[in-house]
Amino acid sequence: MSQTNKNQKNLVAIITMFFIFAMISFVTNMAAPFGNIWGMSYNWAGMAGNLMNFTAYLIMGIPAGNMLIKYGYKKTALIALIIGAIGLGVQLLSGVVNNIFVYLLGALICGFCVCMLNTVVNPMLNLLGGGGNTGNQLVQAGGTLNSLSATATPILTGFLVGTLTKDSFPDVAPLIITGIVVFLAAFFIISAIQINEPQGDLKNVTYEKSPLAFRHCLLGIIAIFFYVGIEIATPGMMNQWISREGGFEGAAAVAGSLAGIYWFLMLCGRLISTVISGKVSTRAQMITVSTVGIALIVAAIFTGDVTTTLNIDLNIIKIENATVPLSCVFIFLCGLCTSVMWGGIFNLSTEGLGKYTAKASGLFMVMVFGGGMMPFFQDLVLVQQLGISYLNSYWLIVAMLAYILYYAIWGCKNVNKDIKVD
Repeated sequence: MSQTNKNQKNLVAIITMFFIFAMISFVTNMAAPFGNIWGMSYNWAGMAGNLMNFTAYLIMGIPAGNMLIKYGYKKTALIALIIGAIGLGVQLLSGVVNNIFVYLLGALICGFCVCMLNTVVNPMLNLLGGGGNTGNQLVQAGGTLNSLSATATPILTGFLVGTLTKDSFPDVAPLIITGIVVFLAAFFIISAIQINEPQGDLKNVTYEKSPLAFRHCLLGIIAIFFYVGIEIATPGMMNQWISREGGFEGAAAVAGSLAGIYWFLMLCGRLISTVISGKVSTRAQMITVSTVGIALIVAAIFTGDVTTTLNIDLNIIKIENATVPLSCVFIFLCGLCTSVMWGGIFNLSTEGLGKYTAKASGLFMVMVFGGGMMPFFQDLVLVQQLGISYLNSYWLIVAMLAYILYYAIWGCKNVNKDIKVD
């Protein structure tokens, strides 16, 4: 194959993975605002959709990694897209029959979908970039589109709902239907194009060790558990806090916009990282954003009694004369910090793994369960059961950020270079 043809096929594969990256956040970020609606009828339901969505990673992570080895990247993605359409359909049905357990089943099915898609997109982009800083650059570029989709989802939901009530679910039905159509369209588009599998045939590869034999991979898997908890809980708890306790007309719409700003800043951060990652190391970026993230969340906690009036017009996000806690500003600014963490942790954790990358990707997907477990714990245990305020519950996020800072400084170093990886 000529170098030109190889580059063209790589470009098609990269664009395809970017598109899939956007779909992941679309499905994932519908769980929190939908959970707010069900939370009007069930106190425990606020983060229950997230919990089910991410519980799927616990179940599907390792099988998804094995699917990459058995079926390849393209077939795994196609299977995931069909499952995603089914999951959204079940969530749509839950609004019709007004049954929260049907909704939770739909969230679980969608979780299977995004787990499989994540298993495909992250290692493929990293490998297509050749690993290292360039691999991280591609992951961050895909993450930029992921954040664009994540920005739009809570904003659209808040706009459709307006003021939150227990009967708001039918209002967001058009968003679910759109998701189903997009999934089916993506299935036919990806079916029609050729994707060059970057690792070739993995079915006959011999694995002498587990990816967990690499210390930096093991510690990185733990870091992913905490990171996804941070990513989901930081805007999700703010959304829930303002929606429930905002005390003003259209609080749900403002809360959705505040969460949307967080995801928009994640987009900006990933775009910046895409530009600088060729020159600034992944490790240096991780140390910086972890430190700043801790400072922002601590500032949010200690400014809880201060309010500010927001007038924000970013075209896609608009807030007019809304008086909200100043803490919300520090919280959504944290989106700049969390923006590079997913790609950064994955890049550092899989560096030097070679043939173990696909198996490691499956293990990473298991630990994405943290995105369901940690926000659910923060909401149900800290806020609902122990009576801790929404803001003070953010000390949990500070602790998780502290672990990621440790990983960026010390834990990411590969001390197992004696293991054969080719």
